[in-house]
Amino acid sequence: MKISRLIMLGFLLVQSFLFAQHKEVLFTIDNHPYYTDEFLRVYNKNLDLVKDDSQKNLDNYLELFLGYKLKVEKANKLGLQNGLSYQNELKSYRNQLSKNYLNDSKVTNELVAEAYNRMQNEVRASHILVLVDESASPEDTLKAYQKIADIKNRLNAGENFEKVAQKFSEDPSVKDNNGDLGYFSAFRMVYPFENAAFNTNVGNVSKPFRTRFGYHLVKVTDKRANRGEVSVAHIMVSKPATPDNELEAKAKQTIEDIYQKIQQGEDFGSLAKQFSEDKSSAQKDGVLQRFGSGQLSSEEFEDVAFGLKNKNEISKPFQTQFGWHIVKLIQKHDLQSLEEMKADLEEKVKRDERSLLITNSLTKKYREKYTQVANQKMITAVKKVVTPDFYAQTWQAPTNAKEFNNTILTLNKSKEISAETFLKFIENQQKSKIKTAPVSKLVNELFEKFIDEQLTVYNNENLENNFPEFRYVMDEYRDGLLLFELMEQEIWTKAKTDTLGMTQYFEKNIKNYQWKKRFDVNIFSSTDKAVIAKAKKYLEKGKSTSYIKEQLNKKGKINIMVKSGLFEEDYDVLPTYTNLTKGISSIATKDQYHFVVEVLDVKPAGAKELKECTGKVVNDYQQFLEAHWVEELKKEFKIEVNSAVFQTVKKQLQK
Repeated sequence: MKISRLIMLGFLLVQSFLFAQHKEVLFTIDNHPYYTDEFLRVYNKNLDLVKDDSQKNLDNYLELFLGYKLKVEKANKLGLQNGLSYQNELKSYRNQLSKNYLNDSKVTNELVAEAYNRMQNEVRASHILVLVDESASPEDTLKAYQKIADIKNRLNAGENFEKVAQKFSEDPSVKDNNGDLGYFSAFRMVYPFENAAFNTNVGNVSKPFRTRFGYHLVKVTDKRANRGEVSVAHIMVSKPATPDNELEAKAKQTIEDIYQKIQQGEDFGSLAKQFSEDKSSAQKDGVLQRFGSGQLSSEEFEDVAFGLKNKNEISKPFQTQFGWHIVKLIQKHDLQSLEEMKADLEEKVKRDERSLLITNSLTKKYREKYTQVANQKMITAVKKVVTPDFYAQTWQAPTNAKEFNNTILTLNKSKEISAETFLKFIENQQKSKIKTAPVSKLVNELFEKFIDEQLTVYNNENLENNFPEFRYVMDEYRDGLLLFELMEQEIWTKAKTDTLGMTQYFEKNIKNYQWKKRFDVNIFSSTDKAVIAKAKKYLEKGKSTSYIKEQLNKKGKINIMVKSGLFEEDYDVLPTYTNLTKGISSIATKDQYHFVVEVLDVKPAGAKELKECTGKVVNDYQQFLEAHWVEELKKEFKIEVNSAVFQTVKKQLQK
C-alpha cells in the first residue's frame, strides 16, 4: 500500500537519469535552494510517464515541482523525518538498493560465465576424503595433509582407487558407493571440489585440495553433455524395512499389477493417489519437482526418467534402493540460454563459495581506493590485553578502559575508529575458532580482517558521494516516504473520514457524477446465429436464463453465454441497438458474435447517489483538499523563483 501511494505522488523511482552539466538555483523555499539539475532530471525522467499534456508544459510543471518541494519542507518542519517507522523504512530501502553497488560486476560476470560453461557438461567423479576442521590447528592441518599426500602416492604407484577409498576415505558414504559421487554439474558441489572435478581429465586423479570438510582427491571417471532437467510423475511401492523375500515378492507383484492397470487405460494420477507409497507426491498425481542429474539419491531413477523420449511416455516397473517405481514423463527441459539464466546464476554465485572471490576483489579495490593509517601504539596496547582465553572462547574485552577510546585506524583521512571497536571485533571473532598463535600474531591477523570490514562499512556509508545516481534515487525515495506520511496525515485520512466535507463537495459538484441512460439486461451471445435465434424464441416464450443455458449448452459444449446486470447505454453491444426498449430485442451482430438482449428495465439519465460513486468522490475530494492545502503552504513559506534561470531552462528544453 505504501509503495503504491508513493507512486501516486508522481515522482517515480527509475534507474535512468538525465541531468544538466551545470546547476543553478531555480528557486528557494525559506532560503533552502533547489537547483536546475534536479528539476531537469525529474522532468525528463517523467516526461513519457505523464498522460496529461498540461503537466508537460514547463510553467505548469514548475508549479507541480514547487508544490512537491513545499510538501517536503512541511514534512521536515513537522519533524516527520525523525519518526522511527520512516527511518526503518528508509534504512531497509537503502540496504536493498546498495546491493547493486556493493558488487564487483567484472568478477561476478566471469563467475557466471564460468558456471554456465560448466553447466553444458556433467562430470562423474569419485573422491577420497581426509577430514580436518576449517579452524584446525597448524599441527592437525599438517597431519591431515600428510595423510592425503600418502594416499596420493599410493595411487601414483598404481593401487586401485576404489580399494584405497574403501580403506582410507573418511567420507561415511564410501561404504556404500566406494567413493563414487555419480554425475553432477555446476553448483552441485562446493566450489573448490567443483573446480577440481572440472579441471581434471577423465581417468586422472587430481592433486590434493582442501574444502571446508577437509582434504580431497578426485578421480574423474566420465564427462558427458548436460541432460538438462526433467519433470516426471511416479508411482512407488516401497521395499520392506528389513529383508523379507515374501514381502519383496508382494511389492513386485503390486507394481506389476499397477502397471497392467495403466496398460488397460486407467489414469496414472488416480493410480498414484491410490497406490503410491511416496506420500509427498501421491496426492499430486505422483508429480515430482523437476530435477537434473545428481539431484536425486538414485542414479537408477534418474537414468530411467531421462531415458523416456516422448511426453506422457511411461516406463516399465524398475527397482531402486527405495523400492519399485513406474515413471511417467511430463516434460524435458533443455538448458536455457545464458541470457535467460543470468539473473538466477548471479543469485547462485552470490550464495555460493564463489562469492568469496567477489568479496576479495572488492576488498582489494577498497584498499587501493581508500587510505588506511594504523596506530601501531594502540595495536601494541591491544596485544597486551588479549589473552590465550581467546582460543577457549572465554576472553572478554576490557570495559571502561579510557586508553582504548583512542583511534586505532583512520580511513581516507576522514573516519577515525577507536581501539575499543577493534576489541569488540576481536571478542566476536572467538566464534570463528581461529587457532593462529601466538596472541601477537593472532591480533595482527584479526586487525587485517578488521580493516577489510571497516573499509566495506566506509564504502557503504559513502555510496551517495561515490555514485550520483544512487544519491538521486535515495533523495527521491526519502522525499517520497516523507510525503507519504504527510499526505496520509493531512489529506488521505481526512478525505476518507470527513464525511460532512465530502458530502458538501459531492453536492456542490453533482454535475460531475451523472448516470447515463441505463438498462437492466440479460445479454445473450454466441458465435452461432442459429443458437441465438433459439435463445430469442425461448425468451419470447418466457423461459428463464438458466433454462436457456441448460437447453443450449449440452454435452460439455458451451454454445451460449449470458451477461447480466445494470449497464449504461454505451456498454458493450448495447450501442448496436438504436432504440432499445423494455422487452426482447432483435438479433444483432458484432465482431463475429451474435446477440439478443432481454431488457428487464430502463432507467433514465440522472444524478448518482453518493454511495454509487464513493471511490471517485473520495479521490476527487483528495485532489481538491491537496490543491487548497498547497495554496496555504505557499503562504506559510517564503518562495523566491529565479525567473531568469527558469527562462534559460525552458530554452534548453525547447531546443
